[in-house]
Amino acid sequence: MQNADVIKSGIAYIEQNLKTDITPEELAQAAGYSVWHYQHLFAKVTGVSLAAYITRRRLDRALEEICAKRKAVDVSLEYGFDTYVGFYKAFLRMYGCSPKKYLSLYGAHRSVSEVSNMFTEKELRNILTNWDIPQDMAINDVKIVDDTKAADNVWQIGKDYFLKTEDRAALLRNIRVAKAIAEYGLESAVPVPTKKGDDFTDDANNFVLLRRLKGEPLPKADRFGDRCEEFGHKYGQSIARLHKALAAVESDIKPYEQNLFAHVTEWALPEVQKQNIQWNMGIPESFFENYIKNFGALFEKLPKQLIHRDPNPCNILFEVEEVSGFIDFDLSERNVRLWDPCYCATGILSEQRNVENAYDKFPEILKSVLHGYDSVNPLTAEEKQAVYYVICSIQMICVAYFEGINEYKDLAKINREMLLYIIGQEDNINKIF
Repeated sequence: MQNADVIKSGIAYIEQNLKTDITPEELAQAAGYSVWHYQHLFAKVTGVSLAAYITRRRLDRALEEICAKRKAVDVSLEYGFDTYVGFYKAFLRMYGCSPKKYLSLYGAHRSVSEVSNMFTEKELRNILTNWDIPQDMAINDVKIVDDTKAADNVWQIGKDYFLKTEDRAALLRNIRVAKAIAEYGLESAVPVPTKKGDDFTDDANNFVLLRRLKGEPLPKADRFGDRCEEFGHKYGQSIARLHKALAAVESDIKPYEQNLFAHVTEWALPEVQKQNIQWNMGIPESFFENYIKNFGALFEKLPKQLIHRDPNPCNILFEVEEVSGFIDFDLSERNVRLWDPCYCATGILSEQRNVENAYDKFPEILKSVLHGYDSVNPLTAEEKQAVYYVICSIQMICVAYFEGINEYKDLAKINREMLLYIIGQEDNINKIF
């Protein structure tokens, strides 16, 4: 059997036994492999560890049953979670909100086996017949940094298209956001209509075809090179323009609202305190006390709106040295608007972590991004005071999130180092405005 077929068979078994104790040993034995080899192959084919995949599928199936009016506590225990609290935390990491909030936003949820996300080229070509496009274009995985596969649910079709399948609720939200942004005059990945005139296919997999936007992410050398402040200013200005478009259509989108302060203090901050002891990080307890006191006083005064939520440099496209558009709105939500420019700056820093003396440029890059934003969409006095705390919030969330996923342990370490550095830059960050 080919590798994909081996894993496909294992996934089918997982789907049939989500309420039982599934072990790597039984899956490996059925495939005729050692446990190590099977788990390595599983991660290579699916992009996630076996344990993470099983947890994801249990959450997805449990959500479907909760939507069918079953008690969440009963369902969580049936799907192998020791306590409802454990289920709740895992759910929050995956969906970004509570089960109750998810239901209020989307009303229903249909669990679709992820076996269906593993397609042969023949199957993908059959799916492409839903659109009036040349049928002989090449089909390739989408690659990101270091030639890593971006995801198992998106493929590049020729030079001009992307084919994507995802959960119906997420798909509908993303389409609404894309169309709203396009109506505001910005480049956006709106769906290519099917032959029937629909936005996506009417089968269980919900395929959408997107036309490639003009431009490419700015090369890393430019993001952190001699012109980094100039490009930082352009990043900030473009995020500000995007925010104006998102604010204009927010009432039509009905986005999930994230309480950043509560999210950090109830989940991320306690996890960072634990890691601070576990890894001997050296963060003084006064940092946590000051964060709660000072950011708590500022938080309710900060403007909040629909934001991108993931404006890392790979999701911002440039053409002829000017921003041409944004991609990947999967995480869009209502949050403090300051999140996006701060996240963009920390994203630039994280990409340069292995470059000698890279951290030295961060204060100026952050300053240029924020001043670029402020020149188009003026920041309030409270926002200018809150920059340091929003950046610390971002880093604490990253530290807590990555530490909770086995395959991201290295990223957790990197983000702990970034958090320590940022804490040490408090005075410099507060001098930006």
